[in-house]
Amino acid sequence: MDLELGGKVVLVTGGSDGLGAAVARRLVREGAKVALCARGVERLEATAASLRAEGGDVLTIQADVSKEWQVEHFVDAAHARFGRVDALVNNAGTAAARAFASVSDAEWEADLQLKLFAAIRASRQAIPLFKDAGGGSIVNVLAISAKTPGANSTPSSVSRAAGLALTKALSKELGPHGIRVNAVLVGIIESGQWVRRAHEVGKPVESFQQEMARHAGIPLGRVGRAEEFADLVAFLLSPRAGYISGTAINVDGGLSAAV
Repeated sequence: MDLELGGKVVLVTGGSDGLGAAVARRLVREGAKVALCARGVERLEATAASLRAEGGDVLTIQADVSKEWQVEHFVDAAHARFGRVDALVNNAGTAAARAFASVSDAEWEADLQLKLFAAIRASRQAIPLFKDAGGGSIVNVLAISAKTPGANSTPSSVSRAAGLALTKALSKELGPHGIRVNAVLVGIIESGQWVRRAHEVGKPVESFQQEMARHAGIPLGRVGRAEEFADLVAFLLSPRAGYISGTAINVDGGLSAAV
């Protein structure tokens, strides 16, 4: 299926590895132009080099999206380079889940800045550019805990739930301008952070992921592949999903208790 993304300009936060890099690769293969930002410049440039080797037109900006001016610089730099912006993937974030009493105010603030305020700021900066382009699309990458928070899931589940509300509110407000807003709720999917966690505990990545799938009780019996996540995000960004807005889709192998 041609997703009709050729020549579109897509911004991806947290794009240096894992899920963000998988989305960027899928977009490049569809002919889109991609702007990536992340804090770690080495991984960011390595990902960009790989995408350029596939013929991708890629811009990289080192940025900490928890800082307002750096988010604004990222969006403005992409617009300056490509002359337009058509879509945004708010992907930045890390796993942060533990007992409520152990989370300090500073940790709450840091999590909200990274997962909620970064998406607010990037969206606010990009929306006028979407309007200039005649429409656009936003995909907020969240987690299934946004719908089904469990014990010891703060602060991340709360930040992600706020992202879900943001998704619905923006879809209502921006729909008349031809701007669609959706969310993808991730379960356990291959990512850079799980690879690093496997290395920390001294286990092969594949066996570590198999253990995670068994422990979590994923109905499909395995961890998701980054490419499966990226396929959905690319579809939601594309004109092929032109009548889908204000929804949140689980990518979790059936793990979530909520539809």
